[in-house]
Amino acid sequence: MTEHDLLQVVAIEEGSGLSPWGWEAYYGELQARGHSIMLVARMSQPLDHDGCLIAGFIVARGIADEIHINNFAVRPDFRRRGIGQSLLAAALAWAREKKASRAVLEVRAGNRAAQSLYETCGFAVVGRRRRYYKSPVEDALLMTAALDWNS
Repeated sequence: MTEHDLLQVVAIEEGSGLSPWGWEAYYGELQARGHSIMLVARMSQPLDHDGCLIAGFIVARGIADEIHINNFAVRPDFRRRGIGQSLLAAALAWAREKKASRAVLEVRAGNRAAQSLYETCGFAVVGRRRRYYKSPVEDALLMTAALDWNS
């Protein structure tokens, strides 16, 4: 992910109902690189002035021996094509390289599609954070996946 990608990333975020970070937060994360990974899925179908369409993104940060998936979304018109699974697999591969022992994320309790994707990638529900999300208020399910460094 580069600074040039941020407008499309924020648009995907807004269109996906995520608790918004906004341009400034993503820009700050770009500047603080080192313990985080920020990836985008670029499609050949031109959309922006550079002939590039961002179909999805993932932002994850290494904390101690864990990786925390902070933000992750795919444009609605590009879902169910394996893009999300590929982005998540790339972030988990990065985590394994960093010798993280597990991956952690929160997902809206009502977002069954995302939960199914995470379960396919080895995540399991381990807890619930009450009223975690705002606009609309909703519980979050806490999900984790053990990471095998030899995978």
